[in-house]
Amino acid sequence: MKTGAGILLDGLREQGVTTIFGYPGAAVLPIYDELCDSGIRHILVRHEQAAAHAADGYARASGKTGVCLATSGPGACNLVTGIATAYMDSVPMVALTGQVPTTSLGLDAFQEADITGITAPITKQNYLVRRTEDITGIVREAFSISRTGRCGPVLIDLPRDVLANRIEHDGSRPAPAVRKGRRPANRRQIEKAVAALAGAERPVIYAGGGVVASGAATEVVALAESLLIPVTTTLMGLGVIPGDHPLNLGMPGMHGTRYANAAITECDLLFAVGVRFDDRVTGAIETFAPGAAVVHIDVDPAEIGKIRPADIPIVGDAKAVLAEILGRLRKRGERSAWLSRIAREKAEHPLRCPDGAGLHPQRIVRDLCSLLAGDGIIATEVGQNQMWAAQHYCFRRPRSWISSGGLGTMGYGLPAAMGAHFARPDEPISLIAGDGSLQMNIQEFGTIVQYAIPVKILVLNNCYLGMVRQWQELFYGRRYACTDLPAVDFAKIARAYGIEGETVEDGEGVRGALSNALDHPGPYLVDFRIEREENVFPMVPPGAGIDAMIDPGAG
Repeated sequence: MKTGAGILLDGLREQGVTTIFGYPGAAVLPIYDELCDSGIRHILVRHEQAAAHAADGYARASGKTGVCLATSGPGACNLVTGIATAYMDSVPMVALTGQVPTTSLGLDAFQEADITGITAPITKQNYLVRRTEDITGIVREAFSISRTGRCGPVLIDLPRDVLANRIEHDGSRPAPAVRKGRRPANRRQIEKAVAALAGAERPVIYAGGGVVASGAATEVVALAESLLIPVTTTLMGLGVIPGDHPLNLGMPGMHGTRYANAAITECDLLFAVGVRFDDRVTGAIETFAPGAAVVHIDVDPAEIGKIRPADIPIVGDAKAVLAEILGRLRKRGERSAWLSRIAREKAEHPLRCPDGAGLHPQRIVRDLCSLLAGDGIIATEVGQNQMWAAQHYCFRRPRSWISSGGLGTMGYGLPAAMGAHFARPDEPISLIAGDGSLQMNIQEFGTIVQYAIPVKILVLNNCYLGMVRQWQELFYGRRYACTDLPAVDFAKIARAYGIEGETVEDGEGVRGALSNALDHPGPYLVDFRIEREENVFPMVPPGAGIDAMIDPGAG
């Protein structure tokens, strides 16, 4: 005889779960009681939103499915932002929520919330479990759905009586769930793509998070090197090609490189892999690769043609499709003029790092990259800090960049960094944060100390909601409405939790402070008081085409 909670944990172990992130409450006490003897490590966060973000960071860093746990009502509702974040970025996650007993459903019982109704638009699937006997099958199905095809979050809502009930349960390891096979990509379309690659004079590979999810970075680099094709990677695709690779164009779009946007604007073939043509990348869609034929490879057929029509659509897993294409490559067309054109753009319009007096965030990021040699895991919050990190850190491999893309969730980075640490505990991990975003989940300093998570917290502190202020400066006549933040002594707050830290107020102290942080064996915070009105450039104005970048300091 086993409780539903015990059966649940058996199911998690069957799926290879070793770590979950959660916060207890009455409705999930049966799970917590069984956790004591389960062998599964539970990380106690300080807020349920952090549990979801930590599970997300764990999944991004490891490639496995992250798991978070919350009680009914407010606990379950506090997971919603984290679930939506994972959904927008196609991150595999299973969220477990407690619920009032089945006899109280729909009666507005204490701490009841219709969490399956609330999360229906932001999950691949969700379940309200009404019978203890159904737990095993639902857990198997949930994990299979979460990581099959286009990954994403699945929620399992578990009433207290379903968890507490005891039933006869075979303790032997059951057979795993059978996944539905996906048909291979259309071979005729693959032949068309191969022919298009061979005949193109000005091709560009446009790679995104789907390449990371499928483990296809090696294939993308092999294709680029075989045919001498430049590669631009979205925010979610950073690390697909090493940042210092000669064919790497950096990031496209609103805060991308001028040369990536120029290459897309002038290309005759846009080879898009695992991307969704996000508006922050494309700008005005009619000016995005206007003269190019488009090959679009994606595991999700709904994404193909949704924003930009594809001349050669290919539905399939990126790694499998690229492997087939690599096996059929033909002699490449002439590329020297195209590569020379791009080389000139790179030379004339590099990403700039101010050299003048003052404490500049670009320099902080570059010095961090130099000290780490581009290795380690970099997590970010959202806003200017995120864009400076994306622009100026030289990422060398996939799954080294942990950041909220589609939803743009402030408060994501700190708990996501915690999750990434538990996924890859031997990797150095740094969080690049803004002062606004950091304060949204700053209570997780307590979790960091409790579990001795050696994250290096680097605050780019301008006492503003920086990206919003930048837009107010450029597009609203410098009317800074509600973006000025009072100064906070983050080092003092960190020390109150037991985290070592220091404050840096000038450019002379940057490298020494970073070295102090990286050499310290535990968590460490550096509060960098950067130039208050430093902006992220270059920038495409909202609604403009990517060929209309502004960069006041460019030569």
